[in-house]
Amino acid sequence: MAREPREGGRGGRDREQGDELVDKLVTINRVAKVVKGGRRFAFAALVVVGDQKGRVGYGAGKAREVPEAIRKATERARRNMIRVPLKEGRTLHHDANGHFGAGKVVVRAAEAGTGIIAGGPMRAVFESLGVSDVVTKSLGTRNPHNMIKATFDALQRASSPRQVAARRGKKTFEIFGRREQSEAEGANV
Repeated sequence: MAREPREGGRGGRDREQGDELVDKLVTINRVAKVVKGGRRFAFAALVVVGDQKGRVGYGAGKAREVPEAIRKATERARRNMIRVPLKEGRTLHHDANGHFGAGKVVVRAAEAGTGIIAGGPMRAVFESLGVSDVVTKSLGTRNPHNMIKATFDALQRASSPRQVAARRGKKTFEIFGRREQSEAEGANV
């Protein structure tokens, strides 16, 4: 009996939630605490949760049993969700850099049909976010916790043209006006 390949890093588990949220298990790590009688083992889980429509969050949980660690991580991820503006519902509006500790990531908007070009933990974030076209590169650490935190740093820096226009006190068409005018002039010639 052949197994299907797993997605989302080492854990590879994803499931639908009742309120349209998808959670992806990024990694599970067994940790040990040395006590007088020997070692006590616990499990640390890292989970990414998203609605695949522009909201995503991450959380970490630790417990003596794997299901309890995953449950704790999922609850934390649901509480820490952020909204990311998407262009045409498939990619980011612009490129962004993010860093956390030794983790550095570059996140780039991509043309339609590119797909999610991202490794491990970053792929889980973009699949949960609902992005279908993005190119990413992780520089520095390969630690999943730091990679996800750096990715979220980059996503929090992302803004839509509407947000930029509001910050500048202008209308969206005023920011894009030159390009639209030149296209219109080119069509009239």
